[in-house]
Amino acid sequence: MSPARRAFERAAATYDSADALHREIGRRLVEHLDPIRVDPSRVLDLGCGTGSQLEALARRFPRAEIVGIDFSRSMLRRAAGRAPWWKRAVGVRTPRFACANVEELPLAAASAGLAFSNLALQWCDAKAVFAEAARVLEKDGLLLFSTLGPDTLRELRAAFGAAPFPGLADMHDLGDALVAAGFGQPVMEMELLTLEYSTLEALLEDLHAVGALAAAPARSRGLASRRQRAAAAQAYEARRRDGALPATYEVVYGHAWKAAARRAADGRQVIDFVRTPRP
Repeated sequence: MSPARRAFERAAATYDSADALHREIGRRLVEHLDPIRVDPSRVLDLGCGTGSQLEALARRFPRAEIVGIDFSRSMLRRAAGRAPWWKRAVGVRTPRFACANVEELPLAAASAGLAFSNLALQWCDAKAVFAEAARVLEKDGLLLFSTLGPDTLRELRAAFGAAPFPGLADMHDLGDALVAAGFGQPVMEMELLTLEYSTLEALLEDLHAVGALAAAPARSRGLASRRQRAAAAQAYEARRRDGALPATYEVVYGHAWKAAARRAADGRQVIDFVRTPRP
């Protein structure tokens, strides 16, 4: 079991108590669908966690089958528990779930119209996720996602002298990876969101509650060291403004449509020939 999967299995019980940022970004991500015309028969929530966006997706696409996918069984049990029992009793369609790594989806090719992913890519190989999304989406299917960019928790990085979550991709690299995976004309956006905490310890407690500290690469786990925390807390105090300590998150949003296949199944390149009328 990978460190990330183990971390989120353990964090399932506390995740919803500290997921305000996840829910807010999820709400904003769903709003990105407002100007987009899409009517999928199946919607995938890749890395659905405890399922905080499933209801919003079901309201927006009432005729669609909603499928939540996550590699944590504990998270999926929480997600499944969100649906009221009476809906199941009277036969109202409720989300279905699959325990799987989003880098290796247990789905047939071209079997979904929308792949949605909120704050999951930072724990994955984004290129692998994009490749799988391209495989399972229908032609002209839509991928919509949010993830964290490299400026995330910059104050914490300065206090500890190291990135808390190293290796986060910027939006330009993600855009290039989308094109390489077979998506056309990706649209990328970025915004900075700042949370405020009374103490550094309160920030670290939230990160622990959602599994982020344990899921991070081993070189960042010094955040749990008492000696490092004391030194970092002192350094962090210089950033206190109006009685609060800031915690900045760089949030990257992206969407792209699956382009028509440009290569045949046997590897031959597909080339379009356009007949022009004779003068």
